[in-house]
Amino acid sequence: MQTALTTTSPLDLSAIDRANLQPSTRAKYKREIEVMHAAGVNPANYDALQAYADSLKSSRKQFLKSALRLMVQGIEQTMKANATPQNLQQTQAALLRLDAMKNAVQVKKHKGTKAHTWLSQKQVVHITSLCGDTLEGKRDWIVLGLLLGAGLRRDELVNLTFDAVKQQPTKSGKLRTVIEVTGKGDKSRVIPIQDKLADRLKEWREIVGGGKIARSLGRKQELGESMSAVAVFHLVNKYGKRIGIDELAPHDLRRTFAQLGYEAGIPLTQISTLLGHSSVKTTQTYLNLALDLESTASDFINLA
Repeated sequence: MQTALTTTSPLDLSAIDRANLQPSTRAKYKREIEVMHAAGVNPANYDALQAYADSLKSSRKQFLKSALRLMVQGIEQTMKANATPQNLQQTQAALLRLDAMKNAVQVKKHKGTKAHTWLSQKQVVHITSLCGDTLEGKRDWIVLGLLLGAGLRRDELVNLTFDAVKQQPTKSGKLRTVIEVTGKGDKSRVIPIQDKLADRLKEWREIVGGGKIARSLGRKQELGESMSAVAVFHLVNKYGKRIGIDELAPHDLRRTFAQLGYEAGIPLTQISTLLGHSSVKTTQTYLNLALDLESTASDFINLA
């Protein structure tokens, strides 16, 4: 059974390839597995894996942990499917070692970071008011506006073009601006956006002409063809510092979109659809929602 535990070799990355991940995330997962093997670490050796993981920065440690979990899950499924009365004891022992492998990489959560996983409505107004009326300021407002007002992922934002901005009629016949987004697993979704964001996008299009919406800017304020995901991260981080949040990330703005929508009474199922989540359960975890045992829908059902 030791053979089954060592199949996580540099050549066995199929579980990561099959996973519903953004290309940039998939590349990071695969890189951590490859670097681990290059360092001579056998992931089946709990102590060696734990020692190696402890030497990594927290961000790399998280990528390694997630990558290993994906690979282990694939092996577990295969082993369970092939279990027989003859190999049951051996399979159970191997599954325990696989479980230990998943838990060998521990990522510590730093105190105080959870308070800034999303912004308040007041902070949203503050951060977007800081952009200014220069070309760079207008670009920055568009980037922040799409993350906050449409809940886009960073990779979705950098790949978004003006062709994705359309108008659709509502039930009342009024036209509503929507954004057609292709997200994880090439799944498409339609996101209605507010009028202010729609108007700003229209103004921005008049400035840049078309093509990619998120654009880079040169030292002399000349427009580039597109903006990188790294540049988006640094932009959000810069504005976060200006409102007193040291480690604000693009995903925090996406979570803000979900949280403020939920607080405003938007159904969880609709938020899940707008975010492009595969299930409502994912959205519940995303918003850190616990099951309310004090009051539930069942309390309002009148039974005879």
